[in-house]
Amino acid sequence: MSKIRVVGIDIAKSVFQVCVWMVDGSVAWNRKISRQKLLDTLRQFESGTLIAMEACSTSHFWGRTLNSMGYNVKLIPAQHVKAFVRSQKNDANDALAICETACRPSIHFVPVKTKEQQDIKALRNTRQLMVEQRTALANQLRALLAESGLIIPVGIQHLQQQLPELIEDAANDLTSTLRRLLYELREDMQALNERIIYLDREIAALSSQQTVYRHLLTIPGVGPLIAAAFISEVDAVQFSSGRELSAWCGLVPRQHSSGGKQILSSVTKNGNRNLRTLIIHGARSVMRCMKNRDDSLGLWLKRLEARRGFLKTTVALANKLTRIIWRILTDGVDFNMNKAFAES
Repeated sequence: MSKIRVVGIDIAKSVFQVCVWMVDGSVAWNRKISRQKLLDTLRQFESGTLIAMEACSTSHFWGRTLNSMGYNVKLIPAQHVKAFVRSQKNDANDALAICETACRPSIHFVPVKTKEQQDIKALRNTRQLMVEQRTALANQLRALLAESGLIIPVGIQHLQQQLPELIEDAANDLTSTLRRLLYELREDMQALNERIIYLDREIAALSSQQTVYRHLLTIPGVGPLIAAAFISEVDAVQFSSGRELSAWCGLVPRQHSSGGKQILSSVTKNGNRNLRTLIIHGARSVMRCMKNRDDSLGLWLKRLEARRGFLKTTVALANKLTRIIWRILTDGVDFNMNKAFAES
């Protein structure tokens, strides 16, 4: 009797599609299972059976649950599964595509997050929501003021500093209705500021429980938010080198090569967009004080900027910092300037 090669599950809220793919390439069965009967159905398989799912919002919960039952769980990035969907898209074809994708070589599977990692990510996502709401509120305030001929310089700090004076200034042309509205919106912004500060403290407190967090903070340009993001998103073991992690973040050149001729262009922007955005912001913070640095990092940046320009140097530094982060996540040591930016 042929053995099971992989069990593919297309996750949903109430009804799951389960496909059992055998070693000989045949499909034993591919049918819908209700949420209540899913675990009872999976218990019929031997311990150690490979179970594959698409990485999504609920996949980490199911991954932890199935790991605790003794199964080997793989979470697959959705973009890889899409390439193996045959003909029409439906649950049965999706589950079969998950089975096929799980057996492909060289795919970076998504590690099953621990509860601590999910807590950090939940705090980060909530903080991002608060920041976006504050930005929308600031834009609304600027628009209301502009309609009355009052223009405030770019930057949320300028808005927060000048808004109280504008509300209290009787010499300007603001109506009583608009003054009251601006005052209420300013209170909303202050409440969002307090929420963001509170979340920053929560993220730092929860992340500091991870031993590698302190090591990451020793890297130039890596602050609490970037360190927390890499702790909650990255399992360094799944990458064989820092370049693989950098490629996963979309920070390596796009390649279009054929016939032995290499053609490289701009960065791929594949992979984790949030990590890429954060690490580039971290690189920009280092670039701002580049002229004041006379260490090996400063010399490396100045030579590179002279050849490639400011923007490309910033992305190159983000790439370099990502590789350094992988090394520190792997070895659990502090940042070493002499090793990272050794004189060539």
